[in-house]
This record gives sequence, C-alpha cells and structure tokens, in this order.
Amino acid sequence: MARKKQKSKAPPDNNAYRLLVCGGTGCISAGSLQVAEALEAELRKTGLKKKAHIVLTGCIGSCNLGPVMLVEPDEVFYVHLEPGDAKEIVARHIRKGEVVERLLYKDSEKKQPVAALSGIRFFSKQTKRVLRNCGVIDPANIDEYIGAGGYSAVGKALKKMARDDVVKEVLDSGLRGRGGAGFPTGRKWQFCKGAQGDVKYVICNGDEGDPGAFMDRSVLEGDPHAVVEGMLISGYAIGATQGYAYIRAEYPLAIERFEGAIEQARGRGYLGDKILGTDFSFDIEIRIGAGAFVCGEETALMMSIEGKRGMPRPRPPFPAHEGLWKKPTCLNNVETLASVPMIINNGAAWYRELGTEKSPGTKVFALAGNVNNTGLVEVPMGITLREIVEDIGGGIPNGRKFKAAQIGGPSGGCIPAEHIDTPIDYESVKKLGAIMGSGGLIIIDDKACMVNLAKFFLEFVQDESCGKCPPCRIGTKLMLDTLTRITKGEGKPGDIDDLEKLAQHIKEGSLCGLGQTAPNPVLTTIRYFRDEYEEHINNKRCPAAVCVDLLLFEVSEERCKKCGRCYEVCPVDAIRWKKKETAVIDKAKCIKCRSCIEVCPFDAID
Repeated sequence: MARKKQKSKAPPDNNAYRLLVCGGTGCISAGSLQVAEALEAELRKTGLKKKAHIVLTGCIGSCNLGPVMLVEPDEVFYVHLEPGDAKEIVARHIRKGEVVERLLYKDSEKKQPVAALSGIRFFSKQTKRVLRNCGVIDPANIDEYIGAGGYSAVGKALKKMARDDVVKEVLDSGLRGRGGAGFPTGRKWQFCKGAQGDVKYVICNGDEGDPGAFMDRSVLEGDPHAVVEGMLISGYAIGATQGYAYIRAEYPLAIERFEGAIEQARGRGYLGDKILGTDFSFDIEIRIGAGAFVCGEETALMMSIEGKRGMPRPRPPFPAHEGLWKKPTCLNNVETLASVPMIINNGAAWYRELGTEKSPGTKVFALAGNVNNTGLVEVPMGITLREIVEDIGGGIPNGRKFKAAQIGGPSGGCIPAEHIDTPIDYESVKKLGAIMGSGGLIIIDDKACMVNLAKFFLEFVQDESCGKCPPCRIGTKLMLDTLTRITKGEGKPGDIDDLEKLAQHIKEGSLCGLGQTAPNPVLTTIRYFRDEYEEHINNKRCPAAVCVDLLLFEVSEERCKKCGRCYEVCPVDAIRWKKKETAVIDKAKCIKCRSCIEVCPFDAID
C-alpha cells in the first residue's frame, strides 16, 4: 500500500491535548495510520478539533504493544489500539477528561492497568538519550525538533568552538562507534581532520543489515534531524563540505523522513552555503543500498556509493586517509551521529555520567526473541543482561527458562544463562567471545537447539559473503557443511575440533569484519554448549528435539490428556486418535513438521 507523505501541521492550541500516535514502521504495520485517521474523523465529527492535535511520531519502543498512543499533557499511554477505539477516546478522554482504562497497559504482576509510561516495567530502567525525541515529537516537523533543543549544538560548534575543540569534546566523551566495532569516535575524527586533502567526506552508515535489528531505522524514522545535525558537526570538525547518508532500500519510511529532514534543514539555512552566517558550507545527499549485508562494512559501502560492486578492500590505507573517491572520509553509523549533538550541548563530563569508564553513555538494543516485552530499548552501558531480560523484557514467556542471548547480530555470539549477570559493555561482552555489534539482542529459551541456531546464523553470513577472499568464501561454506551434517545425524568424531580450527583460520585470514566475526556464533555455542554438539555427534540425538532428521515422534501415554489437538493440526493425517483415547503417531507417514509439538499444551509429544 502506498504510504501518504506526512505533512507538517501548525502547532496546536496551548490548551489542546497532543495525541502522539506511534508512526514507526512496527506500529504502522499494526494499523496505527488507520487509528490516527479514525481519531481525526471523530474529532471533526464531534466538533472537538480544537481540543486535540494528532501527531504522528516515531517509534516509542514498545513494539509488542502497538499501535500505541501517548496523550499529553496527561501522560496517559494507550496500547493495542484499533480504529474502533477512536469514538470512546474522543467521547471520554478528550471531551470529559476521563481515562479509558480498558485501553491501558495491564501489569502482568499486579494485574491492574497502568496509565503512565514511568509505571511500566519496560520503560522503568531505560535512559533515553539517543531516543530522546523518538515517540514524543513529529519527525516531519523541523519546528518540533528545534523546540526540543535541536540545531543548538551545531550553532554552538560553529560560533563558539574551534574544530579542534569539537574533536576534543567528542574524544573526551569516550563515545565509541555504535556500528559494531566500538572504535573511539573522537579518534576517528582526529585522524580524518589531520589527513591531507582539500576534499573530505562524511558518511552516515544507515545500512543496518542484521536480522531483527531496527535501531538505526527507528532513529532515522523518529528523529532524522538529530542525524542531520550530527553529520553537520562531524563535517565541521574534520573540514568536510559534503555528506552522504547510505540507507538500505528496505527502509522506505526512514528514507522518506530523512529526505524530508534534509529539505527542511536546507530551507532553514542549516544545510548549504555559509551555514548560520559562518564560512562553513555543508550539504547531504542520500544513497540507497540494495540490501547487501557486506555493504555495512565501511569500505564496501564506499565502493557502493561510487557505483561499484560493494566489496571490501584491504586496509591500510584506512578510509580516514583514503576513503570515498580516494579522499579522506569519516564514516559513523546512525546511532553514533545522533549522540553527537547532545555531547556538544552538554559536554563530555555529562556524557560520561552514564555507562562505564571504557564504555560510557548508553546503548540502543533491538530486543527480540523469546521474551515477554519486545521492542526498542536504550540502557546505560554496564547494565546486566539479567536486568534487560527480566526487568525490561519481563522475563521468558510460557514459563520457559532463559538459555542464552545472541548479541551483535548473525556474526555476534551467544551469552549463556550462566553469564546472565554479565555487564553489557564492550569489554565484558568481548571476554565471553561475543561482540556488541550494532545492537541486535535475541533472547533464546530452553526449547532451542544451539547447534541448529549456530547453523542458522552461519547460513546467513555464508549467503551474504561477497566471495572476495577465500577464507570467508570457502571457510564459511566448509563450516556450514559440517554443521549441516551434524544436525542430520551424520556428524563424526573430530568435527568439533575441525570447526574450531576452521574458525580460527577464517578469523585470521578474512579481509573484513564480516568474515572475521562470522565464526563467533559457532565458537560461542561450542564453548558454552559443547555437550549439545557431542549429543548430536555421538548419540545422534538432538536434546531440544529441534533437528528434524534426528527425531522420531511418539505420544507419551502418561502426559497425553486425549484432547485431540495434535490430531487436528497434523497436515498429513499421520496421527490416529479417537475421543477419550491416547493419540498414536504413524512414523511412516510422519513428515516431522513439529505441528503436533507446537500445539500440544501438555508437552506430551516426545
């Protein structure tokens, strides 16, 4: 369905309600645009247009509760909205000032409705800095960004700070690149500023290819001007006059809103020639990526901008000295650039008030998987994994137990339950054999097979390998072949040792970060779940009953409650059942689709 262009609206009456309807991709897919239209129609119909102003915002974070709406100034948060709810909201809340309790969030422990965001566990341990404006301003309206303090940092930098002062402030803040590697941002700017060249470039990496990750997308959708301002400050600091934002084609709403932000910034004199009356000139263009995972790597991304096939190149020379079109180039990801304005405005010491000494500030994560509360979260560096899973995530659903967390995307690594109290910062995560990555965080319960999980992630990185260097192209294929054999019951003694040796060669010999980190899921699952590998190889058994080739399905007479649900869902009539009788599986007919396991409420399928 074609998405209508959002239009900036005049600011509402001071006495009017602001109805902040989530306009992030997740809520839009759940029907938030239809909710906003229904509210608009109802306000018009009842003659209450002057009493409420509808604002389509970015993602507020609670994706599993959408569509959501925050009512200001009452700070009332409505969840799971439908267009049909508009009539009651307008009649009761807008006309009479009454809270519609049935639309509030229901606390799972206290079993009572919660009106304010501060009372919801999902938000209670978050500290929103990068996401400070997401969900609370209209991203299509530059005046709302300016009203929230936007573009004051670039004004301060251009008129009160020398270039060296800007670089030093970012360096002193300890801000590390949020795209994955965690390289100090100020040091990168320092290298680029000192590089020889009349022409320099700034690049915003908005490619974000990790499955399940949507941190950068949400910032581009919900607060695009913060990224524009971060790019401006970076350009001023290193002496660049041109910036490029590389955004993947799968993010149409992010592209639309960032494009709108660029146009509005130009119209207000924040982009273009002699910005704010100074000698500094800078402009931004968007380049749309075609979806290659490897283009998240900086040199491959630059090749793509140049119109060439996106493949990494050897380093040195590093991009800070010879990058885009062989000119000095400073590349940072969306989250990093969105952090810059608040550092310039508030100072390095303020930024360091949160986080750890070596990993200061906050980190945005896309929390997904087997956890009750999923969505976008921003937490201080150093918070424990347990706090994220249990306090923010609300624990594991259906009474299951936490088994592991896959952090850092497909080439990240697993953190097992025994390390759930590990602080989430660059150093602590690295000690466990994983990487922080860009911020994907997938929670895994005790029903998962870790061998199969490692195979899943390796399938992704092997498929996305550009094929330029043999260690990645051939090595990941050999590892995947070995894992496939193991999950089919064809594993043999020595396979685990072979996987570890192959992984080391790939890490040492690969050209870019994709290959260098590709073995991490395999290495961490071997490190923490070696017994599962041994069960698959030695006993031809999958303890989690996930690897289909190793399964034979049987119904437990003790646990079967004779309900017939398995019989109803079997797609090939492989289950025989009569009322008040235990079901029986015909192994000759069974295609091992697991439908019976998924539907049985009594875990009666062995």
